[in-house]
Amino acid sequence: FTSFKISSLNRHVKTHSNEKRHVCHLCLKAFRTATVLHNHVNAHTGTRPYKCSDCDMAFVTSGELSRHRRYKHTLEKPFKCSVCKYSSVEASKMKRHIRSHTGERPYTCDLCSYASKDAYKLKRHMITHSGDKPYECYVCQAKFTQSGTMKIHMLEQHGENVPKYQCPHCSTLIARKSDLGVHLRNLHSYMAVAIKCSYCEAVFHERYALIQHKKTHRNEKRFRCDQCSYACKQ
Repeated sequence: FTSFKISSLNRHVKTHSNEKRHVCHLCLKAFRTATVLHNHVNAHTGTRPYKCSDCDMAFVTSGELSRHRRYKHTLEKPFKCSVCKYSSVEASKMKRHIRSHTGERPYTCDLCSYASKDAYKLKRHMITHSGDKPYECYVCQAKFTQSGTMKIHMLEQHGENVPKYQCPHCSTLIARKSDLGVHLRNLHSYMAVAIKCSYCEAVFHERYALIQHKKTHRNEKRFRCDQCSYACKQ
């Protein structure tokens, strides 16, 4: 991190500290900086000091206002990928996108070998270990650990009530058109920087092809003890 302002540097340094000196008088939650505390209190009181100049919307933080203006008014996408043509409204989305090029999976499960480029996906995965089933079918009230599993159930069991969008590149059926767009971007878009298989030397420019390839390694016991004949998958 670099900055022309010492105040910005000081704020940034605080993000590396665990010290939380700024305490909310309403719920006693503590924060590292006064600015974050101020925004938190605004959320309590319903105060929205940041008003959009182009519409009637108002927001708790300046960051929320900036995102709103980019999404609804200016359509600006200031964060641009250096590898492909992707650009984003938000820095956090760009950070996740870059991981699709690097293959980085920083969010790892403590209970199994699962790893994700996205904190939300790891949180969703952890539900599979807890046994919770927060997603409920509105037709038959069956419950599921993940929204994707529920959507598959809806298509298979209640298909007559659900629109179907067929992926043109694989056999996936998707209930919503917007979800089809996400599926195409995440799994079937061309990646300029190829991702290497974590099990062998094969490389791929499409995530779906990599996923299908990894299935061929599913039953391999790659890890072998050098003292005896024992071998295992992980």
